[in-house]
Amino acid sequence: MLYKKKLPLTEAYQFSVAPMLDCTDRHFRVLMRQISQQSLLYTEMIVAKALQHKNKAKLLDFDAIEHPIALQVGGDDPQDLSEAAGLAEEWGYDEINLNLGCPSPKVQSGNFGACLMAQPDQVARCLEAMTKKTNIPVTIKHRTGIDDLDSEKFLLEFIDKMASAGAQRFAIHARKAWLNGLNPKQNRSIPPLQYERVANIKKYRPNLKIELNGGLETQDECINALKTFDGVMVGRAIYSNPMLWRKVDEILFGDMPKTITASKVIRGLIPYAEKHLTKGGKLWDISRHTLNLVQGVKGARKWRNELSLNAQRAKADLSVLEKSARQLENVGL
Repeated sequence: MLYKKKLPLTEAYQFSVAPMLDCTDRHFRVLMRQISQQSLLYTEMIVAKALQHKNKAKLLDFDAIEHPIALQVGGDDPQDLSEAAGLAEEWGYDEINLNLGCPSPKVQSGNFGACLMAQPDQVARCLEAMTKKTNIPVTIKHRTGIDDLDSEKFLLEFIDKMASAGAQRFAIHARKAWLNGLNPKQNRSIPPLQYERVANIKKYRPNLKIELNGGLETQDECINALKTFDGVMVGRAIYSNPMLWRKVDEILFGDMPKTITASKVIRGLIPYAEKHLTKGGKLWDISRHTLNLVQGVKGARKWRNELSLNAQRAKADLSVLEKSARQLENVGL
């Protein structure tokens, strides 16, 4: 069954790959572009203040193939975030997203991420500063609540304030976050999913753009969610098995069917890998993201082990990827 509504590229958020630390770097994003050319991709979260003190190019550069792409930032200072928004537009990002969902102790110590949901006035000042600085969309990703601030009334009032401050889209992780007692991994699974609460936000505020995040594991689940929400955001289920999503452009965006195989994905990465190596990068930077491309078939573990071993060698070159792709082609993958 196809989800027949054809959306323009500017509405790529109907299916997005969630920002994930140590996962959604530029190399994985280029890999995902071999699988889906339409979905919205996110950077890992970048601390806004770091953009003032570190190598901006190292943090912000991306390949043109990654469009449409959103820069996700974290911070609580309106001036820092305003400057980050300006840089996002200057660098060519399609939008900038403020992280209000990460519950890690390290992020809390910097007073950003999920803990900022307890300071809606401060968040609103940040958003106002960002929207004044840039013409690209300013969006937010947040939880349904934190700790005991988790009522439907709190969530609705929070969203209303952020919309008034300029937030153009809301990616809502349909779980509250416990800031004490649960680690980030536990906060992705232990607090129960509250899809109904997010659906009520869309019901009460039909003119707002609402994306559902959290617990979505299949394309069928995404199709069903799109009957209610403007977009769906998927994270770990994509990173852990990218090939399960190879028909997403066909099913969710109405593109013509095409054959995408693991070997084609790897071959598609070779020109990018060549540029990366020329600039002094390591093959393993890219190859580590390919290990989940092959699963559940005879010889998959052996293939992963061999690729992992060879790609981590000091002088690993493109021949490693060539061999890996050829091995998959020989067995029809």
